[in-house]
Amino acid sequence: QVQLVESGGGSVQPGGSLRLSCAASGFHLDFYTVGWFRQAPGKEREAVFSRSESGGNTWYSDSVKGRFTFSRDETENTVYLQMNNLKPEDTAVYYCAAKYEAVHAFEFETDWEEYDYWGQGTQVTVSS
Repeated sequence: QVQLVESGGGSVQPGGSLRLSCAASGFHLDFYTVGWFRQAPGKEREAVFSRSESGGNTWYSDSVKGRFTFSRDETENTVYLQMNNLKPEDTAVYYCAAKYEAVHAFEFETDWEEYDYWGQGTQVTVSS
């Protein structure tokens, strides 16, 4: 069964940290462009991070640059999003996503409609 399973969301105070995990099963992330997205109530889904399938090209949205860090564990087929110095405006449901690449891909992807697989979403709430 092909799926992405997320974990790690929660409630924190401003300035706090969380690490989101996204474990893939039924396929290997090596052949996929990977993205992290978020959606706040009443707002459109937005990309916060993307990594090209080749691994050589990454992108962070301006709103999270310098605070969020992507990493991956190839042996565990899992990717992570470390979120530091969280702000109330980071409150949203966070999703990981994977886009299959038939050939080596060197560009990241920020359009959520281009992704093939999605995690179930995990809530992140930043509030004092």
